[in-house]
Amino acid sequence: MLPVTGYAEHWSVRQGDTLRFMIGVAGGGRYRARVARILCGDPNPAGPGYREIPMSCGIEGEHEGVEQRMRLGSWVEVPAVELGAGDAPLTLVATIWPTLPGQGEQAVLSCCGGGVTLTLGLGPGGAFARLVAGDGSAMVEAGVSLTERAWHDIACRFDPVAKTLNVAQAPRRKRLDLAEAATARTVTAASAASAPAGLGSAAIAAEGAARAQFDGKIARPRILRGAAGLAECLHAQATGAAPPAELCAAWDFALGIPTDGVADTGPGRWHGRCHNLPTRAMTGPDWTGAVYRWTEAPGEYDAIHFHADDIGDAGWTPSLSLAVPEDWPSGLYALHLEAGDARDNIPFFVRAKAPGQRSRVAFLAPTMTYTVYSQFVRPGREAQIAERAAAWGALPHAPDGHPGYGLSPYNNHADGSGVVMSTMRRPMIDKRVNQFHLMDPDPAGSGTYWIAADSYILDMLDRCGIEVEVITDHDVHAEGAALLSQYAVVLTGQHPEYHTHETLDAIAGHLAQGGRFVYLGGNGFYWRIAPHQEGPWAFELRRAEGGIRLWETLPGEGYHAFDGGYGGLWRRLGRPPQALVGVGFSSQGNYNGHPYTFTDAILDPRVAFLRQGMEDLARPGLVFGDRGLMGGGAAGHELDRADVSLGTPRHALVVARAVVEEASYQPVNEERRDHTWPGMREDLIRSDVTFFETPDGGAVFSVGSMNFIGALPVDGYANPTARLIENVVRRFANPAPLQLSVNAEKGRGVAGC
Repeated sequence: MLPVTGYAEHWSVRQGDTLRFMIGVAGGGRYRARVARILCGDPNPAGPGYREIPMSCGIEGEHEGVEQRMRLGSWVEVPAVELGAGDAPLTLVATIWPTLPGQGEQAVLSCCGGGVTLTLGLGPGGAFARLVAGDGSAMVEAGVSLTERAWHDIACRFDPVAKTLNVAQAPRRKRLDLAEAATARTVTAASAASAPAGLGSAAIAAEGAARAQFDGKIARPRILRGAAGLAECLHAQATGAAPPAELCAAWDFALGIPTDGVADTGPGRWHGRCHNLPTRAMTGPDWTGAVYRWTEAPGEYDAIHFHADDIGDAGWTPSLSLAVPEDWPSGLYALHLEAGDARDNIPFFVRAKAPGQRSRVAFLAPTMTYTVYSQFVRPGREAQIAERAAAWGALPHAPDGHPGYGLSPYNNHADGSGVVMSTMRRPMIDKRVNQFHLMDPDPAGSGTYWIAADSYILDMLDRCGIEVEVITDHDVHAEGAALLSQYAVVLTGQHPEYHTHETLDAIAGHLAQGGRFVYLGGNGFYWRIAPHQEGPWAFELRRAEGGIRLWETLPGEGYHAFDGGYGGLWRRLGRPPQALVGVGFSSQGNYNGHPYTFTDAILDPRVAFLRQGMEDLARPGLVFGDRGLMGGGAAGHELDRADVSLGTPRHALVVARAVVEEASYQPVNEERRDHTWPGMREDLIRSDVTFFETPDGGAVFSVGSMNFIGALPVDGYANPTARLIENVVRRFANPAPLQLSVNAEKGRGVAGC
């Protein structure tokens, strides 16, 4: 754990409202807090340099801190369950699909009553049963290890009168080389009174309060009371027959899939609740492959995939409450924390109390993408950045050095499955200011990404004297096009990759109503995510079908549990980014930058405003963006291109283009249809700077490159790249319509792209 860290309740707060922070201090003790408005979050002294304005507030100063722990691992808590009379045999049954069967003891189903705990679990030697009682304990193991990623029925039975503890296991599909079916029995020293009985509690995928957590899928856990044998119980579990004994509880994971609730279909209705966001709507033991959408056959999706390294809501106690003064400018802020020599900061955004009244220019912070990428563990990164962080006075930490804060959907769980869930209710230690993330190949570069990179836009506008208000993806998800309509022009950040239906609908609605939009990144509007039903503090991501991805969704599991919608690329869902902003993701390569060249379209009268103040520089064939703090140039890493077949308007103008020859750049998966190269290099490995008009006097300007904004700060923002963007913002903020003439000159658009 970091010596001091924390997280904010929300990504943004209105002027005049209050934002709570959850702060943890390792071992407890005092810490210092202060708030600053961030003008530039990049610590590189060769660039603009880290710039902030201290903001006096009520939480500034020293505070008494407490240790707040992280508890990884998903499980189901059942607060109460009636276990019946203590003299009757008690049986636990479940169907499991283990992913780490050799990873020590893992609890599958555990119940506790009267101070006695009975656990059915899995270990290296197969299924086990464990009884822990006041007058003794016992354990028995089946003795045959179970195959990973295969379905098995397991059960245990404690007979308090005979003082026997039995365990049994049976595969759903027999292996040809190994007999996995096995039983075992032991005699206990426990008395007849030492049995879980009466009103107790239960846990699924854990023992007690999140101990011995399970990795893999679980389906149909049950608690039975009566004299039935284990063979009968396993047969009923496998065939779906009526239980052969009195049913105390039977949890059906096919019910309530979009929620954290777990339903008990037994007589007592002893319902439970998931902790730490396990993955639901997973194919169960009876999935046939005939149905791929869980909403059509929920009974075939009655499994939950649990992971010992899942994380949802860390549940930390609120520590500080910041009452934001109404006169604080809208912008990027950070709560700085110090404990001894240790530092951290928590970025947040202050939005206008009355949107659009002070400024008609809005910066749309891609907070959904920040959240999805949070805690992106890349092995060796903390050691890699240590020297430069020390020299620059930047934050030295990275997620690989602090895995206790969980993972990102860019990682795999310990069991090899992809991380589906992302959450902002935990410290996101790689989403900070005064921090860098990549060792880019340009020795003078900053290696910036995410918040630090996006601050270049705010810094440039501030230096240009253009007042801007900040809103977030989360705000737009909640308030829709009505929020965007308060602004004449909306600018994105470097990497607005992840979106919900609500955010895309809002942007499309804004454009349909004459709004203006500036897309300042690359690989934007790419993946669909589904928000948690309680709100977008957590997102689910199913990486179905194509797309650049570090893992892929397994067959039958491409539909989100949170909303039942299909996961994957917006392009595969009929909403390609070209149809929204004119360009879409086409190629990816190493984190290096390349220049742009102006095309003939830069001379089109429709874009005369782009040339203002740089008439001698913005001419066909001239180069710009050949330097930058992100990889050394403006076109790099992830590139977007125009494509009429994917929705780029036919009247769009490609005013500049970068065709990248560097060998690491290749087409993205969805551009290929077979093993051959799908076209000429200039057809795909390029970034198109694109402009087009929209209805009612609106317009879109898109740069189509991840590294573009890294060229803005060159020479103190006195360069053609920065001037181009300044000209766009000033013209788009001007209420005069941007109107396409019916007789607009032909041949300068994207025909043939």
